Amino acid sequence: MISDYDFSVASRFLKYVTVDTQSDPNADRFPSTEKQKDLSRILVNELQQMGVADAQLDEHGYVYATIPGNTDKKVPVICFCSHVDTAPDCSGTGVKPIVHKNFDGKDIVLPDDPSQVISIRQHSYLKKRIGDDIITASGTTLLGADDKAGVAIIMDLANYLVTHPEVKHGDIKILFTPDEEVGRGVEEVDLKKLGADFGYTLDGGKRGTYTDETFSANGVTVTFFGISAHPGYAKGKLVNAMKVAGTFLDLLPKDSFSPENTEEREGFVHPVQMEGTVEKAVVQFIIRDFDTSMLKLHEKRLEQFAKQATGRYDGSTYTFESREQYRNMKDVLKDYPQIGEYVKEAMKRSEVDFRQDSARGGTDGSRLSFMGLPCPDIFTGEMAFHSKQEYVSVQDMQKSVEVLVNLVQVWEEKGELLPVV
Repeated sequence: MISDYDFSVASRFLKYVTVDTQSDPNADRFPSTEKQKDLSRILVNELQQMGVADAQLDEHGYVYATIPGNTDKKVPVICFCSHVDTAPDCSGTGVKPIVHKNFDGKDIVLPDDPSQVISIRQHSYLKKRIGDDIITASGTTLLGADDKAGVAIIMDLANYLVTHPEVKHGDIKILFTPDEEVGRGVEEVDLKKLGADFGYTLDGGKRGTYTDETFSANGVTVTFFGISAHPGYAKGKLVNAMKVAGTFLDLLPKDSFSPENTEEREGFVHPVQMEGTVEKAVVQFIIRDFDTSMLKLHEKRLEQFAKQATGRYDGSTYTFESREQYRNMKDVLKDYPQIGEYVKEAMKRSEVDFRQDSARGGTDGSRLSFMGLPCPDIFTGEMAFHSKQEYVSVQDMQKSVEVLVNLVQVWEEKGELLPVV
């Protein structure tokens, strides 16, 4: 355990969440919003003030930094990564964080919107956090713990390592990314510049969770074409593409095949956006499953519904386009069991119960793993993300910092002594 250390993770987090870093899924630039760099500049400045001399922000919004190793052993270079952006699902402007000290288990009523109530009944994990200091937003915005908790944890790790040179470790790389929430987080990352062998994202939830498996993901665009005609003289001529699309959506099962009706290892098909006119209607889908081979089966079933829909409207047609988004990191990480074994040992030293988990979503680590940087995920304590009821435990964040301190030492201990010159 870390003793006699004044953790800075909470104070850093309270500062970071007040910076609006919401990303924009409809933008055609990278990063999708310039305001994400506002936080990145703060992080670079803080790292440099710590003595991390090479901390820098590039034109794409990535923060790169190195904490040089202090060991005589040959140790793999480890990267810790978090994203600075917050989700577009809920406002991230004007976040007012509130610390609820020594949480007593009673309902937390958020003051700026008393209809927003965080209760143990709806958030069962809070039962385990009674006595902790819980941070929430004020009721009109998300909090931003996803993933500013991860950012703050990595920053406190950097602070600890710089101020405790007696802790032996190899080279540590830090990477902060933009646009993770809109699926583009590592689109422009320079892995050669990063120079890491293995990585860990800090973007997980409950204390003790280690995530080495994610969904595999595709995006699908189904476009329906109709026939336009003057509505006053349209009989027998007009075919409304929006009605075809509506029929298509109505054919989707009501009790399966969708995120609201699936759990655990079940995949799903989910319409996320629709727009149209009489002549053309476009429906965007995300397709998810842990088994990558199932994606094509889900798509085949979805296309059957498109065929059925157009079959009911003479003259209508459709196109069906699929694109890869990310893949299950397990397909890569299974070849590197030590990555998880070392986390398990680090959690043991930190007196944390290790729990291997699968994420019903994706992280930057999903794509990084397939780009050549095996990269599972470690807990931060962030919960109820993308919502006004988002919260995080200060003690969870502190425990995550402790796990990382122990983790870099485990990697160092497993290294090989360099030959004496």
